[in-house]
Amino acid sequence: MIEIKDAVKRFGSFAALDGVTLTVPQGSVYGLVGPNGAGKSTLIRCLTGIYRADAGTISIDGGNVWENEGLKARTAAIPDDWYYFPQATIRDMCRFMRGFYPGFSMERYEKLKEVFEIDEKRALRRLSKGMQKQAAFWLMLSCMPDYLILDEPVDGLDPVMRRQVWSLVLGDVAQRGTTVLVSSHNLRELEDVCDHVGILDHGRVLLERSLAQLQDNMVKLQVVFRDGGEVPADLPVLHASRVGRVHTLIMRMSAGEAQNLLSVHSPLLVDAVPLTLEEIFIYELGGADYAVKDIVL
Repeated sequence: MIEIKDAVKRFGSFAALDGVTLTVPQGSVYGLVGPNGAGKSTLIRCLTGIYRADAGTISIDGGNVWENEGLKARTAAIPDDWYYFPQATIRDMCRFMRGFYPGFSMERYEKLKEVFEIDEKRALRRLSKGMQKQAAFWLMLSCMPDYLILDEPVDGLDPVMRRQVWSLVLGDVAQRGTTVLVSSHNLRELEDVCDHVGILDHGRVLLERSLAQLQDNMVKLQVVFRDGGEVPADLPVLHASRVGRVHTLIMRMSAGEAQNLLSVHSPLLVDAVPLTLEEIFIYELGGADYAVKDIVL
């Protein structure tokens, strides 16, 4: 289990992390989401031991990750900008990583060669971004990690390879109990693979819940009031829009609670519509900073 408590990381007077607290359950796929500059990459660098937190604790299985060789040998990470030696081939990086990961499986490495179909003797710097990302997954999955940390993991991959990569990752979660922390802006994709979600903003965790709880605690309703009326002022609406007589309302409550509140006003139509993770993300952040702005020239 990954536990982060009151983590602080400052760069001069700027607090990239400002008291972050979150828990990644064992064997789960945890989606870390947030706007640009929220602190996601900084948190990942602290979690992988690249940065040392200025305050708070960052631990895996109860052990502090900073300068902990045993934990690092069980943790594999694929950052957005994956590092490799300038002249290295995939085979060279394989030999290099075998020295750091005792669980590195050459048997799996050879099997994954059939999946990725990249010339292992070709210099990595001569591969496209998408092929380099495939090479990263090939090597990191061969490390057989207990913890897999991913930052924008499938950026640059074509749709078929994205599905293939997620199939491999989720297979490890199901068969080996691998714990996965993934940061991504592709919320539609996270919705398909994550069972827990944390929303980070300005260096703080706004909320973290299971995906099911998030979807249960916010509802989108399409409502038609009698005589084409407006939305009653007493309804706790986060966001409202209207097309013709149909109002679309976003409310922070369950569908049942929202329908009970609306029943007092005897609407002609009330229809609950599932919210996507992207919609939950937008409305949980809320406020003018995240509104879509119209620029008039």
